[in-house]
Amino acid sequence: MTSTTTYTLLEVADATSRREFLRFPARLYKSDPNYIRPLDEDVEAIFDPAKNKLFRQGDAKRWLLRDNSGKTVGRVAAFYNENTARTNEQPTGGLGFFDCIVDQSAANQLFDACQQWLIAKGMEAMDGPISFGERDSFWGCLTEGFDEPIYNMPYNAPYYQKLFENYGFQNYFNQYTYRRDLRPGGVDPVMWEKADRITRNPDYSFRTITWKNNDKFAEDFMIIFNKGWARFPGVKKISKAHALLLLKKMRPIMDTRLIHYAYYQGEPVAFFIMMPDLYQIIRRFNGKFTLINKLRLMYHLKVRRSCTRVIGRIFGIVPEHQGKGLEAGLIRSFEKITVRPDFKYTDLQMNWIGDFNPSMMKVAEQIGASIAKTHVTFRFLFDREKPFQRAKRVNSN
Repeated sequence: MTSTTTYTLLEVADATSRREFLRFPARLYKSDPNYIRPLDEDVEAIFDPAKNKLFRQGDAKRWLLRDNSGKTVGRVAAFYNENTARTNEQPTGGLGFFDCIVDQSAANQLFDACQQWLIAKGMEAMDGPISFGERDSFWGCLTEGFDEPIYNMPYNAPYYQKLFENYGFQNYFNQYTYRRDLRPGGVDPVMWEKADRITRNPDYSFRTITWKNNDKFAEDFMIIFNKGWARFPGVKKISKAHALLLLKKMRPIMDTRLIHYAYYQGEPVAFFIMMPDLYQIIRRFNGKFTLINKLRLMYHLKVRRSCTRVIGRIFGIVPEHQGKGLEAGLIRSFEKITVRPDFKYTDLQMNWIGDFNPSMMKVAEQIGASIAKTHVTFRFLFDREKPFQRAKRVNSN
């Protein structure tokens, strides 16, 4: 697994190296039928200061690794944001978009580059593989469930885990992707008891969104997100403008039947947001989102309805209404739609639930879901004498 080959590190700094950064994984996995190349524009947007606001208080750098013949054998990115870095016991940056041949010395050289750059930026640890952005995309090292990936979740060879661990990375938290069949059945009766109880309470109501009232649903999303999610370390509050932008970006690919809100006396208190798994369509695009491919995507989404898999992107309940059975009410609201004749989705995968959140893990199990994939977020402390601590558990009830 370790070679004596000499490798050369090259900074990604021009159009040619940026293209190579995007293309390398596709060559590395050319013989793997499960690999799906992410859209180039989704990756490049993360490293574009004009599109990624985290550059306002941070920075990112990318590298390629080449052998003596000039062939690319690895890639990686390092990044930090002052705001999120300081939410840890020590200032912590990140590395991501790591891909490498089966060679520990090659991996070590990539990890060393990230560590040295982050030390120069005042960091004392690094997490990886993660993204320079939201946690719902490009986050974690796949360690179990090496079948077809879901949209914008990392896919990697099994040997990656050892590359991280041999360098000295430790398991900071596990990320579980839960899966359930959307055909009726499998839900814990306790969940339906909760659903019956909360739906009998006239103060609570459940509804799907409509695009006719974007402004209201964007504001409701902002309220629920900021109360329910922004309390977690590393998760920042969002503005209404940001929420509106998210809705606008999502609109062409979203199915409104997959977005459910809960209200208490008319005030937003919870949401369950899902989307079609675009990887079932874009796996044929080879990373390119040309005009033709955009039309193909819309055709398969809206006309052919080729997606049979739904991804649970985000679930949240404001703290003061947790423990009241709202999760059951949201599931009941969704279940009513799944039995309709025109509902063609058959599979739900919930992306992703950290092992630091046992309450959400319990909810997933109660709706009849089981773990289908495990990703790991690793952490590497630069001070090798400092005691390592895993992510603290949260109580979401």
